[in-house]
Amino acid sequence: MTTVAQPQLHHLALTVTDLESSVQWYGEVFGVHPVMDVPHQGGVGRILADPDHQLMIALHRHDTNDGGLCKETTTGLDHAGFTVGSRADLEQWQDHLEAHGVVRADTADKPLTQSPIADEPYASVLVFRDQDNIQLELFAPATH
Repeated sequence: MTTVAQPQLHHLALTVTDLESSVQWYGEVFGVHPVMDVPHQGGVGRILADPDHQLMIALHRHDTNDGGLCKETTTGLDHAGFTVGSRADLEQWQDHLEAHGVVRADTADKPLTQSPIADEPYASVLVFRDQDNIQLELFAPATH
């Protein structure tokens, strides 16, 4: 069997309903900024990146978007997971998210909500959603 190089995630691409609002929100929350627009048939993608281009998020506007909220129960993106160094980092993220309009709730089940941190055997997890209801998760390694 041929051995191939293990790929690394280059970028995350998401379809949003309001490109400008999403660019602002993702920029404030993740510290990424627009670096280029990529026009495509029926819309445009805007590439956001941190200064070192280690985190890149492409937000897409499609002219045919019906404005509906994202649902992970249909075929397509379930969620995007990111990693941080520790549970203490997750606690800081709770405050950071709240400062950017992501309110604390019992569950992150609607736009701009965040769940309590769940301490699972595999990791501590903070679940939150953007304004289009796209589920995002932050993971911190489990401490044993």
